[in-house]
Amino acid sequence: MVGIAIGVMALIVVLSVMNGFEDDIKTKLMGTQSHIVISHYKGGISDPTPVMNAARNISGVVAATPFILSQGLVSSPGGISGAVIRGIDPDSASKVIRLREIITHGTSTLDDSGVLVGSELASMSGVIVGDAVTLISPSGTITPLGMIPTSRTFIVRGIFSTGMYEFDSNMVYISLPAAKKMFMMETVSGVEVKVDDIYQAESIAQKILASLDEGYWAKTWKDMNKSLFSALKLEKTIMFIILLFIILVAAFSIISTIIMMVMEKRKEIAILKSMGASTEQILKIFITVGMAIGISGTLAGLVLGLLLAQNLNAVVAAIEFIFRIQVMPQDVYYITGLPTKVNAVEVVCIVTASILLCFFATIYPARQAARQDPVEVIRYE
Repeated sequence: MVGIAIGVMALIVVLSVMNGFEDDIKTKLMGTQSHIVISHYKGGISDPTPVMNAARNISGVVAATPFILSQGLVSSPGGISGAVIRGIDPDSASKVIRLREIITHGTSTLDDSGVLVGSELASMSGVIVGDAVTLISPSGTITPLGMIPTSRTFIVRGIFSTGMYEFDSNMVYISLPAAKKMFMMETVSGVEVKVDDIYQAESIAQKILASLDEGYWAKTWKDMNKSLFSALKLEKTIMFIILLFIILVAAFSIISTIIMMVMEKRKEIAILKSMGASTEQILKIFITVGMAIGISGTLAGLVLGLLLAQNLNAVVAAIEFIFRIQVMPQDVYYITGLPTKVNAVEVVCIVTASILLCFFATIYPARQAARQDPVEVIRYE
């Protein structure tokens, strides 16, 4: 019973933590990425207004904003770093991405001379709010001496932190007009769209494309992060299978327990059968005993697992205090605790799998008990 309880508890806690991490990653990704990105096969959109209006007319769309995305260099007194330069419309962009929420220093208000810098990039470059940085574009003016890259000086208006190292160390935001001037572009890279239900993003994207002319394509947040979420799903499946073996081992202990019980109760079984008990009745008795052990262990594991999943941060804090260790260093994992999310469907699957394994484990020893020949047992007892 103890083995089954531990197995069920471990499965619930581990899958809850993995669900929590997945939700945490989604929240951080949605801080810098939109739910849907619409662009044109020609490489840009000359007039994003019709596309934005078409998107806003679709049910489920919250907001839309144009953007420009390109690569470049950030030059500061601390050195030169590669960066992804993103031109945004500050007014409409804050309705699509969590621009105001991720600002840790300064302001999210951008003008044509301002720039927002990621916290890790600011730390590496040694810049703070109010400092001047130079953004260098790989595209520039062609001269007899070759191409001269375009460079412009911007003032750091704010520093943001998304909680994702890849974004905080590589991303900078400038205004859309400043990006057009810097990259000498008349078009925008695309239009970002926010929806009220991220799990309906694919169907909404198809509706938006259906309302536009030919030549447009759309990507959802799942498409843009397919490898990441596929890896998380695979990891969760593997963990479920591995931890299920704990319950399987515990189920085998039920087999050995009932077999020992059958050996000890051979005389009683023989007496019952000699008094008229049928094979089916003996079978039911031992299956009932095995299921009582299995269900008790499963319920105990269920209660312990739910309690631990709901109070995991308190348990981790106690472990850190007692053993003077840091389980999840914030500078490494970018989180202050273990996020958990209990999925009711997964809990039902775990409990069902545990009870089924226990049921199948009782069949063999119960059949052995039911096959006892009372004549042979009484003769030698």
